[in-house]
Amino acid sequence: MNDDLLHGGALDHMQTAYPNAPTPWVDLSTGINPWPYPVGALPPSAWQHLPTEAALQACRAAMAHAIGAPEAALLLAPGSELLIRLLPTVIAPRTVALLSPTYGDHARAWRASGADVIETADPLAFAGKVDALVLCNPNNPTGMVHERSQLGQALTRQAARNGWLIVDEAYADLCPALSLTPLAGARNLIILRSFGKFYGLAGLRLGALLGPPALLDSLSHRLGVWPVSGPALAIGKQAYADLAWQAETRNQLAAARRRLDKILLDSGLWLVGGTDLFRLVKTEKAQQLWHRLAEAGIYVRRFDYAPDLLRIGLPSDAAAEHRLAAALSL
Repeated sequence: MNDDLLHGGALDHMQTAYPNAPTPWVDLSTGINPWPYPVGALPPSAWQHLPTEAALQACRAAMAHAIGAPEAALLLAPGSELLIRLLPTVIAPRTVALLSPTYGDHARAWRASGADVIETADPLAFAGKVDALVLCNPNNPTGMVHERSQLGQALTRQAARNGWLIVDEAYADLCPALSLTPLAGARNLIILRSFGKFYGLAGLRLGALLGPPALLDSLSHRLGVWPVSGPALAIGKQAYADLAWQAETRNQLAAARRRLDKILLDSGLWLVGGTDLFRLVKTEKAQQLWHRLAEAGIYVRRFDYAPDLLRIGLPSDAAAEHRLAAALSL
């Protein structure tokens, strides 16, 4: 299986591999909002000048307010993926229990650091027994969620061991009640947040880590003097402050997810999980279906560890929904 075509987001590789596919392609391979936050004109200073401390603080304040976190516990960064890779340079757990299946960079980063990684479907069973407990909430690709009360209990057990609870909340904007951000700053808690998925602007590269002061200081030194671009700070500030857009978008995504569910179920696929940004389906013919969809110019996500699963993002309009339904009915 070609690794370039295994993961989502490699539309250029798909176009090369399937040159006869009809265009435009329908890219459903990522869990990114297909209706991005409307970016207006930015002040020339956002492009022309180095990012100012005032701009950084303004974006940080807007984000903290939007996600219900103490501002002092929040560190902005150029995307959460970089933070995942940097974390092993500032903490050194010897044993890491990791929810599985989940976003693959977590396991890769901790294994590369030399940690003993335990991949498990029930990571909370390891609370208080490992140096670091890592999970995504909601999870990607299964959509599994852990309630705030469950994670609070896990944090207590990890703290008793002087271990870490690390929660990747890349999709938590969909369901804010699940988030641990009100607890941000606690000594044994690390939270990762992503901007690009819910706001539909993944190319902006904006994310954050929430944690205790010493950890933020160590990461800040690694990120440097200008960790986030001026345009990202300007757009992030505007989007995080737009609470009405956020509420409307949650409703829009939920409605689109319901339409997608109907398409998938009507085609005979087994719906086994997901979020309001993507759905996970199971079929014995997943690899053949992935290839058939690609030939139809529709790009979905497949998995090397689960050849019977496909993850399918939200079509952006009625035409894309129709193309997906037609290709699935063949």
